[in-house]
Amino acid sequence: MKIKFSAPNLPASGVLVLLVAEGAKLSGLGAVADERTGGSIKRAMKTANFEGKRDQILDILAPAKGGFERILLAGTGNPSQISPRETELLGGTIAGSLLSLKATEATIATDILAQSGMKPGEGAALIASGLRLRNYSFMKYKTRGQEKRELRNINILADEIASARKLEAGFAAIAEGVHLARDLVNEPANILHPETFADRAKALGPSGLKIEVLTPAQMKKLGMGALLGVAQGSPFEARMVVMQWNGGKKGEAPVAFVGKGVTFDTGGVSIKPAAGMEDMKGDMGGAACVTGLMLALARRKAKVNAVGIIGIVENAVDGNAQRPGDIVTSMSGQTIAVLNTDAEGRLVLADALWYTQDRFKPKFMVNLATLTGAILVALGKEHAGLFSNNDELSARLSAAGLATGEKVWRMPLAPEYDKLIDSDIADMKNIGGRNAGSITAAQFLQRFVNNVPWAHLDVAGTAMDAPRNAINQSWGSGWGVRLLDRLVADHYEG
Repeated sequence: MKIKFSAPNLPASGVLVLLVAEGAKLSGLGAVADERTGGSIKRAMKTANFEGKRDQILDILAPAKGGFERILLAGTGNPSQISPRETELLGGTIAGSLLSLKATEATIATDILAQSGMKPGEGAALIASGLRLRNYSFMKYKTRGQEKRELRNINILADEIASARKLEAGFAAIAEGVHLARDLVNEPANILHPETFADRAKALGPSGLKIEVLTPAQMKKLGMGALLGVAQGSPFEARMVVMQWNGGKKGEAPVAFVGKGVTFDTGGVSIKPAAGMEDMKGDMGGAACVTGLMLALARRKAKVNAVGIIGIVENAVDGNAQRPGDIVTSMSGQTIAVLNTDAEGRLVLADALWYTQDRFKPKFMVNLATLTGAILVALGKEHAGLFSNNDELSARLSAAGLATGEKVWRMPLAPEYDKLIDSDIADMKNIGGRNAGSITAAQFLQRFVNNVPWAHLDVAGTAMDAPRNAINQSWGSGWGVRLLDRLVADHYEG
């Protein structure tokens, strides 16, 4: 989709989108358009009881005068009170309406957002961001029965064109990262297995990322017995991908993001029920987020040193698969009794986290994983579970979540829970029993962070099949890219 910003002059024809304040008050370009159409807009609003409430939409088809094919009215509520988040969602609502009308091109007048108190050009740029985020579909395997709909050319009328363009360039980079994460989660597991996932990450090199791919032989040499144990039942070899973006000061410690990348999870020998198992193609949502985030940081040339680590495996079943009762030795040297092979994501992350802190000595680590069904029981699909050993990092993640709508809720960590994963025959076991399942999983991960400031995001409810909203209608949501980019932008860029 191409987006351009132009001076606030109405076009001669085409599809026009007008933002209308609550009370159906027409001002600025809206008033000009109404005059040009001989009062058609006001008459249509009165007939349809259109009040300009937030997200209210009215489609006026082929007004008698003015030359427009159609005029789409989008309510803003009180424009002086609309927030940046609500403005972005409004852009998504507009995109959804245009897509449903099969409109591929439109002009959007954003002049009333000058009343919002946002900085110059920000309102127009946020409308563009919402348009980009919503303008996504995954239809590469559809050969018939559904026409692909997408917006192609959008002209946004704005007063502060230069500011809007600069801000929108950053939003466009973030949207590209979100779309990449969605693509990865939506791919079927017969296409996206560990090797092909690694290849797709490696293909991001031209963006400016430095990328390394570790093979099983290299991981074995490093002592990653926990990660490799998960992979041993699959015909597809494990991979670990290291992505680095060096946009900050030379020699400054990086910020680090670690993702669980289980491209398909059968549960292993502790096999899952058949019903719903097809969704386990999305068990790499954490790794997808980290990959999309790193692309976004590179595309917008973020002034930070950042590293993204993803451990990629398939948890399959064959005669060589890991068994319940096996004991593995992690890269940290700690031993793990594997009591349930379906608690595999924490084994992957154990080695990925230890490798990250050992090699890069980061300022902090944030890991993301579709880790437990227990977090769905606790929080549903509106919040990701946040577990952390650092109050400042937790507060910053919570604030970023509120700003972006990718919300997190802090859950407890405590020595009392830690005791639940102690083992009589190894240093720990990989499950802690029926109660507090998401907490004991986090306690397990904490044993591999070596006191580095750290946060674990359990995204089992948000990375796939999450509630749809104005900026996302995809099964694979791309959740976390915007959250973590905001965290970096607000607190860690030089």
